[in-house]
Amino acid sequence: MPAARPEHVDPGRDPSRSQRLQYQLTAHVRDPEHAQAPAGIEDRRIGIYRDLIFCNIEQFVSSNFPVIRTLYDDPQWDVFVHDFLREHQCHTPLFPEFGREFMRYVEWRQQQGRDDPPFLLELAHYEFAELALSLDENEITAVAHDADGDPISAIPVVSPLACVLAYRYPVHCIGPDFRPAAAPPDPTVLLLVRGRDDKVRFHEINALSALLIERLRENTDLSGEQCVDALLAERGADAHALRDAGIAVLRELQAREAILGTLA
Repeated sequence: MPAARPEHVDPGRDPSRSQRLQYQLTAHVRDPEHAQAPAGIEDRRIGIYRDLIFCNIEQFVSSNFPVIRTLYDDPQWDVFVHDFLREHQCHTPLFPEFGREFMRYVEWRQQQGRDDPPFLLELAHYEFAELALSLDENEITAVAHDADGDPISAIPVVSPLACVLAYRYPVHCIGPDFRPAAAPPDPTVLLLVRGRDDKVRFHEINALSALLIERLRENTDLSGEQCVDALLAERGADAHALRDAGIAVLRELQAREAILGTLA
């Protein structure tokens, strides 16, 4: 008697069974130790698929979060990525959003009280912000401005590809040789800028500079000099002592392309 052929599944005729098989297969790939593979599939064959999925996920995480990767040796990193694959359900198929999904997983781990470094979530956010800025679809050429304008005497134009980030930990310094166990007393404020050459650079700034950048972003009618004076007056600061510093910040922001120029 000839061997029976495998049953042919027509998804249009039996969508519920086809869906069950898909769920069973994906559950096995995500967690092979606790979820059985669909019957009739040779383990060697499905093992190739398991390894392929894991390697793709691992490459995405490593490339999007290179600093985090350096904090773990190979066995520790394999466990971390396997945990991510098993425990996190992504809500988007878009590759550019993959980093956001991993960041959400790190946040969930923190809420669960996992034994992760206390700075891990902020570091993940910092690395994702750098990636997101590199993929931002805004273009400097689309912003009307005079690149040669003087941001002191005229109305400054802030780049849409500049963002201010504040963290409890000095995330831009973290690496294999620097893993702070506790947050320092002062926060870390960073300016991330994607310049005209499309390279993303970070600059450590102080809180007053961060406030000035946000004021400039909302400003539509005051010169840079007037924005500095208004900010110092609101803060009750010694205008005579800090005004020159504020003017210098405007020049520095222009040099770093956080200020593109002035209103044309």
